[in-house]
Amino acid sequence: MPSSGFSGSLTGPKVDVAIDMGHPLLNITVDGFLKIGTVAATRAAAEDAYYAAKKGSISSHSCEQTLKKMCKEGAYWGTVAGVYVGAEYGVERIRGRRDWKNAMIGGAVTGAVISAATSNNKDRILVDAITGGAIATAAEILNYLT
Repeated sequence: MPSSGFSGSLTGPKVDVAIDMGHPLLNITVDGFLKIGTVAATRAAAEDAYYAAKKGSISSHSCEQTLKKMCKEGAYWGTVAGVYVGAEYGVERIRGRRDWKNAMIGGAVTGAVISAATSNNKDRILVDAITGGAIATAAEILNYLT
């Protein structure tokens, strides 16, 4: 029976959290969801804090709207990241190689899945799949260069 665990550490500006779900695919998917979801929620909070400071007032309604936006953005972008890292990991396991082609296929799958979940337009799904593959490939190639 699979077991799960949780561990974390804070040393310097980097925070590491590891959640053991019992399978590497689940581990990497949950890790991607949590990391990118947290970044998206933080970005939403920072954006709304800027607008609140610019306006000069904070109300309980604006705090509630900020919290809702943080949850929505965190869940959306966390899901995108989870699908991407899960797809890339799956492709890597199937192909037996770790290269830019895994990123391209993972990005294309992610673009298509997220687009299909939000749209029924076949052309839009295809364009989003191509865009996802292109962005993931470019990010992987830039990662190799640095």
